[in-house]
Amino acid sequence: MNARERLIRSLVRDVPDFPKPGIVFKDITPLVGSSAGLRAAVAELAARCRGRRPTKIVGVESRGFIFGAALADRLGVGFVPVRKPGKLPWKVRRERYALEYGTDAVEIHRDAVGPGDRVFVVDDLLATGGTAAATIRLIRRCGARVLGAAFVIELASLHGRRRLRGVPVHSLVRFDGERPSRPTRKLLACGP
Repeated sequence: MNARERLIRSLVRDVPDFPKPGIVFKDITPLVGSSAGLRAAVAELAARCRGRRPTKIVGVESRGFIFGAALADRLGVGFVPVRKPGKLPWKVRRERYALEYGTDAVEIHRDAVGPGDRVFVVDDLLATGGTAAATIRLIRRCGARVLGAAFVIELASLHGRRRLRGVPVHSLVRFDGERPSRPTRKLLACGP
């Protein structure tokens, strides 16, 4: 682990029992609130995708916007938001995905990416991988090539990488099944 990765990890705060009992919330608010922390995260994300020469960075709603837009600026490429249904103002493509109890979906503007685009997907968290996998399918349906996916935090014990087979996955910090104080406690990463 390099110095930037140590700084990033140190700025991720555990909040027990939020948003409900049994959840340990991985809060990125201290990370994005620190200029050194945010700069370190963007620098590390850039290091993981710079050699691949993306033409677009796709950020997943909503915390993926923070890191994705800053990364796109750093690399001098365009930024594309992927959002929950009903949030984008123009014609969209939609991709549904399964949740533990029900379904959800993500959307992208129809003209945001297309053939010839080389895309990196960015989000704050890789947990079960459902949202990231749906985003990757959506980008491919638009005809763009997915170069990889980069996450600030990975909850390795939830095996989200398995759902992204065939796509290089990069995470800045991994939490590998730390033993919580209660056996029913789950990990959840979120932020502002």
